[in-house]
Amino acid sequence: MTQLNLEHWWQPFTNVRAFRDNPRLFSRAEGCFLYTDDGRDVLDITAGLWCANLGHGRQEVADAVSRQLMTLDFAPPFQFGHEVSFRFAEQLAKLAPEGLNRVFFTNSGSESVDTAIKIAYQYQRARGKASKTRFIARERGYHGINMGGTSLQGLPNNRKGFPVYDQVDFLPDLLDIERNAFSRGLPEHGTDRMEAAFNKLVAQRGAENICAVIVEPCVGAGGMVPPPQGYLQRLRELCDQHDILLIFDEVVTGFGRTGAPFAAQSMGVTPDLITCAKAINGGTVPMGGVFVREAIQQVIFDAAPAGGPELFHGNTYAGNPVSSAAGLAALEIYQREALLTRAAGPIGQYWEDALHGLRDLDCLIDIRNFGLLGAITFAADSRFPAGPAVPVHNQCFKNGLLCRGVGDTLVMSPPLTISEQEIDLFIERLRRSIGEVIG
Repeated sequence: MTQLNLEHWWQPFTNVRAFRDNPRLFSRAEGCFLYTDDGRDVLDITAGLWCANLGHGRQEVADAVSRQLMTLDFAPPFQFGHEVSFRFAEQLAKLAPEGLNRVFFTNSGSESVDTAIKIAYQYQRARGKASKTRFIARERGYHGINMGGTSLQGLPNNRKGFPVYDQVDFLPDLLDIERNAFSRGLPEHGTDRMEAAFNKLVAQRGAENICAVIVEPCVGAGGMVPPPQGYLQRLRELCDQHDILLIFDEVVTGFGRTGAPFAAQSMGVTPDLITCAKAINGGTVPMGGVFVREAIQQVIFDAAPAGGPELFHGNTYAGNPVSSAAGLAALEIYQREALLTRAAGPIGQYWEDALHGLRDLDCLIDIRNFGLLGAITFAADSRFPAGPAVPVHNQCFKNGLLCRGVGDTLVMSPPLTISEQEIDLFIERLRRSIGEVIG
């Protein structure tokens, strides 16, 4: 390969200095595998970054993108439109929980979160509740990297050192290893702790001042933590009781990850808004969106002066025809191969059993799973002051496995197409990597 100059691209969430000393480069991908520039296969057990739910190299999506580029590569979304994005929005609305049939397109999960914040804020003003300006997020939550999402961050390193919106409070962390270790699916304990914290915040701040609550149905980047049994149902009830909007950040859990199109459906809880991105078109072209209750849109429309936009918000590539074409092709695959519900079937059980088969490893203090999501947490080890996960992650790469290391935890989210044989290969390569690093 021609010598690359690594100086000019400032990579996101990367130790760039270390990368320049030891670059890790991929050159192609197919199915559940990535391939390095020296020809090694790497089993992609993170679906890229939670996004390649279809697996890699889908010809139908590539063909749809190519056709669209040569038919209509771009059309301005401000005051104009094109057929492809309207058809895509219609198909998405059919997948969403009942009532969430309006879609505002974005370019990423971060933009989706900030868009949802603005819509929620505008809705409260439109219905005469202008004092409702505060938001409630959750410790360990990740909501992107724009100004609004950074303010909602429950991960300290992603929040500190940046300007933030100060009208944000936090519900307690979902992770409770002491009471919920090695739970299969939804753990038992924690809903009571959330309810107590919620009621305390309402007493302190006043429900008349709280605009919305935003949570990930399952914590993603913060370590893949499923909610306790009844948690989201009770959160919905509390929001209704106090006239507070509920937003689900489904950037990670959307599009089949939990065994339904959205985790809201897996959990049997319907929020007022849903943010999405990543797997919306199989992770092929940048795109995101916000699902909004029709009634919320109508309130905003009714309050807006005639002759201008109902919402002064948007972006250049919103509903881009190429991204939308990729999305329509991806939806055909999702539906034809029943991928949106596959995680709730036998492959989800096989995944769960395989993960929990690692329980014999003394270095693990927790294993978590829900749908085709998984995580393992390591015991503290004095040899690794920052936690063993990143050293294990690095060894996994050497052994042909792509996981994500976050402090003391490895998180997994394989393509929805993964086979039993590939799950077995994942476990074999993970066991070997753990043994070589920790012993």
